[in-house]
Amino acid sequence: AKAQLGYMAQKFSLYGLLSVRQNLEFSAGVYGLEGATRRVRIEEMIDTFRLAPWLSAAPNSLPLGFKQRLALACAVMHRPPVLFLDEPTSGVDPITRREFWTHINGLARKGVTVLVTTHFMDEAEYCDRVAMLYRARLIALDTPDALKRGAAAPPLADPTMEDAFIHLVESADLTDSNHGERAA
Repeated sequence: AKAQLGYMAQKFSLYGLLSVRQNLEFSAGVYGLEGATRRVRIEEMIDTFRLAPWLSAAPNSLPLGFKQRLALACAVMHRPPVLFLDEPTSGVDPITRREFWTHINGLARKGVTVLVTTHFMDEAEYCDRVAMLYRARLIALDTPDALKRGAAAPPLADPTMEDAFIHLVESADLTDSNHGERAA
């Protein structure tokens, strides 16, 4: 299974005592990359995520955006067909956020199934399908456009994803109260 999956945690979870290069080398080894393939993939990750100036640095000394780039590089080095990203842009600057979504969309165009958790509703717009959760319950699963259409009502003729989420939460609360469930 590990050869088929990539995972990037919200909280930086690579090895702080290893350098950036050593983390890349370690990840390549964990995913069974060897020889020329290993060297090529590591160089691809260094180039793709612009890590060259940081190769000898400890990951804990990197700015957050570069820590996240390193984590994503380690997660995709073995070219998994399925990638899980847990809040990949949490805490990074707007330019790095945009850059991450460029990488994510590029992976999706190459056929990678990418599952992203995010609390940024504007990021949900970039997804093909969105599952909205509230109180550990699925309250919607559809395309961003369909979810927004479902929230359209005067005075909201053109709702945002945030408007759609609020509409769905309010509807869930109303349904719960109509069924005698206690809304917390």
